Amino acid sequence: MAEQNQSRKRRSFTAEYRVEAARRVIETGRPIAQVARELGVGEQLLGRWVHAERVRQAGEPTGELSVDERAELKRLRRENEELRKDNEFLGKAAAFFASKPAGSNGLS
Repeated sequence: MAEQNQSRKRRSFTAEYRVEAARRVIETGRPIAQVARELGVGEQLLGRWVHAERVRQAGEPTGELSVDERAELKRLRRENEELRKDNEFLGKAAAFFASKPAGSNGLS
């Protein structure tokens, strides 16, 4: 049995092949076991590919941003920069007031 495992070479598959195999299951609705037999791959392996493809399809959209998405991204970046500056200012102000001795409010 040890000789059989040594002579057996591990196959590798391209990302495109894995996606196409997974889509064959997802788009046709056929069982993983059936598609795995047709392709000559293990059911568990194909099952992992199908799961990964479903997660990828459910995730964030890929591709170019729409005009509205670009405008929102620009607005959010501007807002993020303003908040970063406000936070920096508040940190400096807090450090300034923390360094003053107690009872010294600068009004006398």
